[in-house]
Amino acid sequence: MALQLYLDLNSQPCRSVYIFAKKNKIAFEYKAVSLAEGKQYSEEFEKVNLLKRVPALKDGDFTMAESVAILKYLAGKYKTPDHWYPANLQQRARVDEYLAWQHTTIRFHGSRLYMFKGLLPLLTGEPIPAAKMDEAVSDLQASIGCFEDKFLQDKPFIAGREVSLADLVAIVELMQPLGVGFDPFKDRPKLSSWRGRVEAAVGKQLFDEAHEKMLKSSETSSNLDVKSPAMQRVAISLKKAYM
Repeated sequence: MALQLYLDLNSQPCRSVYIFAKKNKIAFEYKAVSLAEGKQYSEEFEKVNLLKRVPALKDGDFTMAESVAILKYLAGKYKTPDHWYPANLQQRARVDEYLAWQHTTIRFHGSRLYMFKGLLPLLTGEPIPAAKMDEAVSDLQASIGCFEDKFLQDKPFIAGREVSLADLVAIVELMQPLGVGFDPFKDRPKLSSWRGRVEAAVGKQLFDEAHEKMLKSSETSSNLDVKSPAMQRVAISLKKAYM
């Protein structure tokens, strides 16, 4: 049975897995799971991932969740080039250090701003309070500053001279706010230069392909049935996570 990846490219972690698999010519069957339609809550998907989140992987009888774990699994199984997840202990530690840090910082703050400016007001019918919005912007900017000072410094990439899983996970998160009109790269030349290097390392065509859907998310969100049970379930989940 072919490797199956359950994905929604509106999701940052899904894009990291998609880009990594495509870049490394890993053959897989794309299984679409629309988060906006609540498909992650379906009985069919629950058989693959009890956590009801994407991405998810099915490799024969083996299933797993969590994007970072999936990326490391793919890197190991398919023996991808060493720079992605280096064998050198200290370089690998740099990758792991970023991957451990980003969950509650770049990932959370970028997602929160994306939801505040996009899906949450649509689902709830209420604007996000100005103080909450300002807080979300401030928190994201602080995380980006830490990313530049601690993790990027004056290096081409997080782990040194070549792109790694850390850069891939970071770039998809930092691209997310662009989908709702907020540019985290504005007035940040170091961050913008790093973005250009990551895009070039991945391949511009693949990078743009992976982000095309998300960058048009504001157009597609208007077609959602926000009163449906599935959408109301999504709304409750998002409010708990970000408000």
